[in-house]
Amino acid sequence: MDTTPIAAGTGHAEAAAGGGVRVGALVPLSRPGWVEAGRQLLAGLELGVGDVNRGGGISGRPLELVVRDTAADPAKAAAAVEELAGTGVAAVVGEYHSVVARAAAAQADALGVPFLCSSAVLDALTDEPTEWVARIAPAQSRGWRIFADFLLGAGHRRIAVAAEPSVYWAAGARILREHLAPRGGTLVELDARALGPAALCDELVAQRATALLLLVGTPEPAVPIVTSVRHDPRLADVLIGAPAGQPEFAEWASLLGGDGAAIPFLRYLPEHLSPLGARVEAALRERLDEAASFVAFEGYDTIAVLAEALRAHHGTRTKAADFWPHVTAEGTRGTISFSRQPALTAWQWTWPPIQVADRDPANPTRFRVLHTG
Repeated sequence: MDTTPIAAGTGHAEAAAGGGVRVGALVPLSRPGWVEAGRQLLAGLELGVGDVNRGGGISGRPLELVVRDTAADPAKAAAAVEELAGTGVAAVVGEYHSVVARAAAAQADALGVPFLCSSAVLDALTDEPTEWVARIAPAQSRGWRIFADFLLGAGHRRIAVAAEPSVYWAAGARILREHLAPRGGTLVELDARALGPAALCDELVAQRATALLLLVGTPEPAVPIVTSVRHDPRLADVLIGAPAGQPEFAEWASLLGGDGAAIPFLRYLPEHLSPLGARVEAALRERLDEAASFVAFEGYDTIAVLAEALRAHHGTRTKAADFWPHVTAEGTRGTISFSRQPALTAWQWTWPPIQVADRDPANPTRFRVLHTG
């Protein structure tokens, strides 16, 4: 991959001559990273940079995006932050995978580099509270509790999760369990690595679960699990859910077709986009040659709010305590500002809009909003 700076909206010669403001971008662009999510995230970041530069840049200097592929590797992300910090970037942005973002956040905190996390939701991005890290995406505890409320409202009390081992999936299962239990719900955990799709179906029958949540990667093993459950007559009434958002992306529909519809997931979009959001949506569709996901909007909003922070400090790093708490920017999904929240270690946008949505069985290319929070 070409990792030279992208001076969107300007020529490279002009950027160099003008002393551009360099920003590092962490994006999963190769396997085992979720490449489709990375492509969407990068499209939003690049579009945001282009708009900033067309509007005069940062105090007259062009914004330059220096892209690094994390490939969903925490060590690779940490090394990229160290390298980028050494080159003098004003900040680092991006990342989709929560465990990778956590490694990047820890390194940014250690080196004193502002890091604005675009899409990762793991509550504790660092072990201890930090002034250097902020986040656009909602915290996992907020989104997954909303998802649990949706399940309870739909009448589900015995809920199974097919989970792979990871900090992110374990945190999600814990959030669900703790939210469901006082409200009469039970969470049954099934090991997606130990159980093949057929054995998983047998366990769902034995456990009398009315819903199955996919706490697994895609396309493997999520796609074969969905196919097996959908074609098992014993499980015709079992709801499949994917709180991590797997059905949002076009690959899901292309691999599963109608089997991938009616699977609720979390997405971070408002009921109606603002005029800015509508303009950005059209531009993203043209850039991507497909519909923009919420991840692309997160990328654009990341640049919108970072640009405001950088303008306030003339494009240079400054004391962390002065960087995030005083910035406010209009994004595609609302006005963005940051605050401190209990149990969260980073500055947090409170709050992005949250939807529970699915693909319409009558037309799997269209989404239905089932619940908002």
